[in-house]
Amino acid sequence: AFMRGRTLNNAFIILDEAQNTTPQQMKMFLTRLGFGSKAVITGDITQVDLPKEEYSGLIEIQKILGHVSGVSFEYLTKEDVIRHPLVQKIIDAYETYEALEGL
Repeated sequence: AFMRGRTLNNAFIILDEAQNTTPQQMKMFLTRLGFGSKAVITGDITQVDLPKEEYSGLIEIQKILGHVSGVSFEYLTKEDVIRHPLVQKIIDAYETYEALEGL
């Protein structure tokens, strides 16, 4: 709500952990972009902390903005993980489990 009515001109804006935004919050953020500005949105759609009944704004914008010129999406994989080597194995195990359970 603190962003309503604002325009962010000549700014580099980062929205981190965007998987936890609601669709309304995401729309509000995206519509604040002003002249000379760029926005970077980061998030992991496998780590949404919203209540089950709440939809992620990050997931939604992939559907809404995927075809819009000037908007691009970059996806990282487990090979991009720069943590302990065991983390990649943990991610593999979760992906296998979720595929088997239909999650």
